[in-house]
Amino acid sequence: MLYNQAVDSFINSMKIADRSKATITGYEKELRYFHNFLTVKHNCLVYMEDITLEDIEDYLMDKKEKGHASSSRSRAVYILRSFYNYCCKKDICPKNLPSLLEPVKVKQKEREFITEEEFEQLAEAIKKPVMRTVVQTMFYTGGRISEILNLKLEDVDLENRILHIIEGKGNKDRDVPINDKLHTILANYLENIRETEVPSDRFFVNKTTGKVSASYLNRCIKQATYELGWKKDISSHVLRHSFGTNLLEKGASVVSIQKLLGHTSLAVTSRYLHQDMKTLTDAVNLL
Repeated sequence: MLYNQAVDSFINSMKIADRSKATITGYEKELRYFHNFLTVKHNCLVYMEDITLEDIEDYLMDKKEKGHASSSRSRAVYILRSFYNYCCKKDICPKNLPSLLEPVKVKQKEREFITEEEFEQLAEAIKKPVMRTVVQTMFYTGGRISEILNLKLEDVDLENRILHIIEGKGNKDRDVPINDKLHTILANYLENIRETEVPSDRFFVNKTTGKVSASYLNRCIKQATYELGWKKDISSHVLRHSFGTNLLEKGASVVSIQKLLGHTSLAVTSRYLHQDMKTLTDAVNLL
């Protein structure tokens, strides 16, 4: 069977299983990247039975040489294993080749985060009102960029102060309370900022397109960071880390933060929470 036919079948099975759109998109992109690599390497049509373990190893080495992080390469291995597992079950191939690979050792590094005072400086430095409001929403809810940008008008319940995140990561829904600061910001957005020339049911809209681009949002954050002269590498995902860290420092429980972030495991939540040496020193001195 042609590799692309196998990928189409696998992606269709994910849709049938109601995997989230973000997960399906991520898997498909990685599998298409692998196909492009094989096409260039062999200069011919790619059949499943012709792919070797060496091909997969060469693909991972190519990603490493191009500067892809260990976490990115580890995810690529995970996706290929899932794909091959499906193909083995469907008798498309006899062996799960990626399962023979040594796991990529992922380097754990301290995640960037910003304080609430730093965030207020960042928000003020973002000149475009729509982008500023999106950033404020991410910081005060801990939502992922895809979750916030995909919000519909009906998902933002200002009357009951609830943000309904539909089909988040893992295709899970969750509700996040809207605090007083964000409630004022969102009410002002709806009354004075939201404007679109095309029909759109999205909460956050660009005037001409009816939606907001994730890449453009990150560029706005990078530009604001540059203008502030910060050395920190700030992205939309850092806002999510900062949400959890600031809540923890203000006394919120890790379990509460886990639920707000939509994590299934406390181990995942703990990776999002930055603790500086002073905080750790204060902790051990409690004994």
